[in-house]
Amino acid sequence: MTQGEAFRFTGLPAFAPEVLRRVRLEDTSKVKQLRRALEDLAEEGLVQVFRPMIGSSWIVGVVGPLQLDVLSSRIAAEYKTEVAFEPVPFGTARWIRSENDAKLQTFIRENPMNVVRDRDERPVYLCRDEWDLRYIMDRNKDIVFDGTREIVGM
Repeated sequence: MTQGEAFRFTGLPAFAPEVLRRVRLEDTSKVKQLRRALEDLAEEGLVQVFRPMIGSSWIVGVVGPLQLDVLSSRIAAEYKTEVAFEPVPFGTARWIRSENDAKLQTFIRENPMNVVRDRDERPVYLCRDEWDLRYIMDRNKDIVFDGTREIVGM
């Protein structure tokens, strides 16, 4: 309890996923079910869902490979939709931000194959590994690459 002191409740942290995979829908007539499943399961915290700026296939991020099995089973059981997961050329994800919005927008525009949007439409930079991440960070000092982000409830 407090008497007049200012305080702020923080949200839960979301950590950068360690495993990234492209979602392949087995029956293309079930796009709506897949979208709903991914939105629901991302809201639950089971998976992080990323939408590429180029292309239409979702990319999911999880902490470990076992979560992919859980994800696939839940989508099949609860949404009557079969999915498979394909490798992507990315192993590292970081949320990006900058004090200088023009520089952030330029970075996003110059990296359309590597920038995706998370479920809250925040930009996320995907790269092959930590070495690539350090390289891009060294060349873009105005961009902040966060390994976590705060999830605040609505």
